[in-house]
Amino acid sequence: MSDMERMEQLGVLRESLYTEIGKQIVGQRQVVDELLITLFAGGHVLLEGVPGLAKTLLISTVARALNLKFKRIQFTPDLMPSDITGSEVLEEDTSSGQRVFRFIQGPIFANIVLADEINRTPPKTQSALLQAMQEKEVTIGAETHQLTAPFFVLATQNPIEQEGTYPLPEAQLDRFMFNIKIDYPTSEEELQIIRRTTGVENEVPAPVMEGPEILEFQRLVRSVPVADNILEFAVQLVRLTRTGSEGVDPQADEFLSWGAGPRAAQFLVLGAKARAALDGRPTPSLDDVRAVAPPVLRHRLVTNFHAEAEGVSRDDLIQGLLDRSGF
Repeated sequence: MSDMERMEQLGVLRESLYTEIGKQIVGQRQVVDELLITLFAGGHVLLEGVPGLAKTLLISTVARALNLKFKRIQFTPDLMPSDITGSEVLEEDTSSGQRVFRFIQGPIFANIVLADEINRTPPKTQSALLQAMQEKEVTIGAETHQLTAPFFVLATQNPIEQEGTYPLPEAQLDRFMFNIKIDYPTSEEELQIIRRTTGVENEVPAPVMEGPEILEFQRLVRSVPVADNILEFAVQLVRLTRTGSEGVDPQADEFLSWGAGPRAAQFLVLGAKARAALDGRPTPSLDDVRAVAPPVLRHRLVTNFHAEAEGVSRDDLIQGLLDRSGF
């Protein structure tokens, strides 16, 4: 099967995924789109939204539709790193009397890991995810354990309630490919939600694809060719955010204390590739880069006090950069 045929197949499967996810989730088409882009690009997602917007339900529904092993970790202030990665226990062999260490796997050993309310645990515990997210492996003592592919971390965060929370370190945030915002549903969608959730039990999503297929489509996304002007646009867009450097955008220099690093440009290109592949197109366009710029950049830009005083949000700055980028 050629790459174009596989892209067409991916487009058909995407529509099947929408149908199955729609059995549990009402609306939120853009959120689902961005989630699927990240999954097929092999990235991780940070979901932000107020309580009650079905963030957890969305992730578990996607895991069911993709037929992947799913584990949920409820992040709390007393959570320890070993509660995530697992630990070694000392056991005695009854036949020989010898004592040996045996590794007990933690919930990180799954295909989709939901880090629920990730900002409610201290940075020491948050950092237990760093190696897993970057290298797809976990080191316990002298042993390194490989995680089963595909592997995704989908974290949720409540942007309103900040009491008793710990802001995610920049190194942790940078490992998330997308920062996806979930907003309130429309009045029609909310009416449909109430009908569903106060009546008989909802339909259960059926599996649409398996892990090996997802890995194959991830390889397909990587193989999508990209024109030089697309690469140049991604790099220029990121460099416009870097305060104090040559070529920085004036508004970014005024309202940002820190800009995006090289991972942002990588994820802009990967996100554009995945978006094009999911649409059945052989190569991404500038519009694909523009579409993925907000979820790629919004958690990588650090605004200063001036931005807060003027009421300038990170999304406002990103839109301004896109409008003035010259591409």
